[in-house]
Amino acid sequence: MGGNTESGGATATARLPEVLAQARRITIKVGSALVVDAKGGVANAPWMAGLARDIAALVADGKNVVLVSSGAVALGRRHLGVTRPRLKLDEKQACAAAGQPRLMAAWDEAFQAVGLKSAQVLLTREDTEKRRRWLNARATVETLFELGCVPIVNENDTVVTEEIRYGDNDRLAARTAQLVKSEALVLLSDIDGLYTADPRNNPDAQHIAVVEKLDASIEAMAGGANASAGVGTGGMATKIAAARIAGSAGCATLIAFGAVVQPLSSLGGPEGARFTLFKPQASLSAAYKAWIAGTVVPAGKLMLDEGAARALHNGKSLLPSGIVEVTGSFDKGDSVSIVAPSGQEIARGIVEYSADDIRAIRGRGSRDIETILGYTSGDEVIHRDDMALI
Repeated sequence: MGGNTESGGATATARLPEVLAQARRITIKVGSALVVDAKGGVANAPWMAGLARDIAALVADGKNVVLVSSGAVALGRRHLGVTRPRLKLDEKQACAAAGQPRLMAAWDEAFQAVGLKSAQVLLTREDTEKRRRWLNARATVETLFELGCVPIVNENDTVVTEEIRYGDNDRLAARTAQLVKSEALVLLSDIDGLYTADPRNNPDAQHIAVVEKLDASIEAMAGGANASAGVGTGGMATKIAAARIAGSAGCATLIAFGAVVQPLSSLGGPEGARFTLFKPQASLSAAYKAWIAGTVVPAGKLMLDEGAARALHNGKSLLPSGIVEVTGSFDKGDSVSIVAPSGQEIARGIVEYSADDIRAIRGRGSRDIETILGYTSGDEVIHRDDMALI
């Protein structure tokens, strides 16, 4: 599977079944050229049904799957009779408004046929870059998982401006994978991965199976979007950019050919179709905790008693009973410094409660939180998964 090419950070062997088998969460992105029949401008129902069967198999194996789906603008064009090849932003937003319900109806039908529920999640760039909105979006997706739904994500094209757009759904998919802590991001495309040059106009282009390190030599191989498809805005450059975003968050990225009835199934086994695997730069947990520890400026400080400090070193979460003092003004989702009685910083973490709320519940048992605050975000002020020891 794959050639014997080595270039830059690339090597020649990959096994998709292992990557997916080890992933607890998988984000799958599909482009407009796959979802929409280019000639008729309508949803490609047989192809969508095939992917739904693939996703159902993953869910049956105990995995959480997020689907990032393009296609709203293309479907809206047909419905509104808009035929101009290039659209202004307001025209694109109008087409998205008309096409999004049709896109969701088509996916809903495909998933109902395999016994799955689906739910729409529309995001803007601010939803994944502003911490409070990021937390709200993550909580929504987590709840959808618990309810047995497949979240279907798309950019909220009807409200965004050029300045706050993702611009393409490859980057949106990478941010979504980061949001839900996916171990694998699958970008289904009109090509079976990365080549040393564009294979559509260079017969000597060689396929690359594995990218160990995403460096300048790999980025130089990217070409443009597939203009012959007539829909979509992405190309290999946006997919490599997505792989970089996902990789920095500990998520592997796969670029694979999607225009077959069951594109994920086609990749399994020794005779499976080729793809390119971009290995992550770190493990999912290590990348997240490194981000907490080193790249976020703490918004406040929590002083602990000796018992709580010991509990953190033993891998426990931070409970309100162990907090002695709260310094600073911060909201739920902010990063704070965690300090031992000696005054030494021992950890950083993402809080589940605001500074004022923590002041109200400090020194009290977790069972008292709802009585004191009138609500609860859980027993922990900081969960151990959202904490990095210093």
